[in-house]
Amino acid sequence: MMGKQLVLLLFTVIGIAAAHAQVPENSQQLLVTITNSWDADTGELYAFSRTESGWRPVLEPIPVNLGRTGLAWGIGLHPESIVGKEDPQKREGDGKAPAGIFRLGDAFGYPNAVNTGLGYQPMTASHYCIDVPASPLYNQTVDAELVGKQAVQGSSEGMRRDIHYGDQQYKKGIFVAHNPANVPGAGSCIFVHLWKAAGSATAGCTAMGEPEMDTVLKWLQADQQPVYLALPRQQYRALQSQWRLPAL
Repeated sequence: MMGKQLVLLLFTVIGIAAAHAQVPENSQQLLVTITNSWDADTGELYAFSRTESGWRPVLEPIPVNLGRTGLAWGIGLHPESIVGKEDPQKREGDGKAPAGIFRLGDAFGYPNAVNTGLGYQPMTASHYCIDVPASPLYNQTVDAELVGKQAVQGSSEGMRRDIHYGDQQYKKGIFVAHNPANVPGAGSCIFVHLWKAAGSATAGCTAMGEPEMDTVLKWLQADQQPVYLALPRQQYRALQSQWRLPAL
């Protein structure tokens, strides 16, 4: 009987620890974006490395632009139970950047290579991120040369924006693993990328200047399992102890 009780206690302790450690234990790098409110379209990005004594800041705060209508809870590593009934939730086309904790994927961009410890995917004119909820390729970046031009019809996310839309915003960027199960309508094509200009809101991504992006790309290492967190300041403070987040 004591054995069963001990096992039950052990699983309870493990469950509590998991609930309190929303940043994966194997993640050694953390990017944190903080805004002043759910509706703010600008904020600051902080970078931290995990040490034996906790999180250590490694970069000066970076000004960033967010979605034109602010932040809303997305789908990532954080539990759905944390989302309040009155809190905004990310939906396709709402102009909001996703709030929560998310894994960072490969870097991408226009050059053949960039200076980063992440994996890198060079984009061509035929690369699209599919933002059409009814598509079986929703929330996936694809090459029209491979999937067919019919498959990318209606998508507004040509990944070579310099060719399709005449701007440099996707010249350098990072894939954010929001909505990893590709739930239709829950939001798609979330990146960290270059901004159009300081204070110019995005459609739902996090954007910064190119010098700052170069610094972030150089610092990030795929083998450090980096993650990205975005929250309004009030929500960050409320979750800081529970999620074992760094002091800002």
